[in-house]
Amino acid sequence: MKKVVVVTGAARGIGLATSKKFLAEGWQVIMIDIDGAVQTTARNSLDADDLTLAIECDVSEPEQVTLAVEEGLARFGRIDALVNNAGIAVFKPVVETSFEEWSRVLAVNLNGPFICTQACVPAMMANGGGSIVNITSISGTRASMLRVAYGTSKAALMHLTKQQAAELGNHGIRVNAVSPGPVDTAMAKEVHTADIRADYHDAIPLNRYGTEEELAEAVYFLSSDKASYINGHTLNVDGGFAATGIGLPSIRTT
Repeated sequence: MKKVVVVTGAARGIGLATSKKFLAEGWQVIMIDIDGAVQTTARNSLDADDLTLAIECDVSEPEQVTLAVEEGLARFGRIDALVNNAGIAVFKPVVETSFEEWSRVLAVNLNGPFICTQACVPAMMANGGGSIVNITSISGTRASMLRVAYGTSKAALMHLTKQQAAELGNHGIRVNAVSPGPVDTAMAKEVHTADIRADYHDAIPLNRYGTEEELAEAVYFLSSDKASYINGHTLNVDGGFAATGIGLPSIRTT
């Protein structure tokens, strides 16, 4: 029987690239996204109706996630991997970030992986194990401008990864994280001005942004049997950025 992966935030960007990678490797894919219309279009573009299922769902809402997982199990009968990719960001100074914005970012970026993991783990246990990959960010390792909610949520997600790995490893479920550096996603293209991109290029040893496909390769590796003894690890996929950091001087004030 073909293996099954649940990918959240699958309508675009890293999530869609990850869905394509798993399909290419012969998996069945349950695509979850809050933007149902865009996700349906994305799924149709994959031309793999028998191997995919698109479900509109807010990952910060436990009841919605429970129903989504039940629908996925009814369709495919098993879950072998979960990729917690869904995330949002608010780029504002600390004093201008509202509590509502702060709360929403943490609800999606931190509560979401917690909720989705709880929902998927019983099915993995029934299969004798599985893999979970949380998508964090270099912003969870190195502080930067305008990322008080986003960076904090991703730092917390890195530690959640360790907590999950420590407990779920006893049930044959490995939990790891992929930490992207700057990636040419739609969100990055929207908020990264030319001078910000130049600053990043100066600080990344490979002197370029990553691609969504490069992130998908790392996610798939950690989900595969080739990573069978990797657990509780955060893998930086960042062109060396974590080794150097960046201060974004173009938006600093004195």
